[in-house]
Amino acid sequence: MYWPFLLYVLFVVLVTGGMLVVSYFLGERHEDRLTAQPYESGIKPTGTTGIRMSVKFYLTALFFVVFDVESVFIFAWAVALREAGWPGYFEILIFIFVLLTSLFYLWRVGALDWGTRRRKRFDAIKGKSS
Repeated sequence: MYWPFLLYVLFVVLVTGGMLVVSYFLGERHEDRLTAQPYESGIKPTGTTGIRMSVKFYLTALFFVVFDVESVFIFAWAVALREAGWPGYFEILIFIFVLLTSLFYLWRVGALDWGTRRRKRFDAIKGKSS
């Protein structure tokens, strides 16, 4: 019953393993000091590549991904609007309400703010000291 899927998985494993084995034997291997250095358009690298990014950058990126994926769900609902009918309409209303509530919550706690004024005010309300 599942033999086509198992055959597909076996084929994928064999092809992947075969490519790894062939690249191991045919690939070029040498240790050179210049090989490990990054190359960027002929410009010699200066400084370190370990730049420390603010946590706010990662939070904003994470929020963007979450809300972007949710827009894909809304688009899929819009495509299937006629088949979903009224129950689908009410479900998407609940879904959008939850999204807006979470966005409002993130905005209220200052997670979307890059400045410090609002965060300090929120911390003062909560009784935190910085």
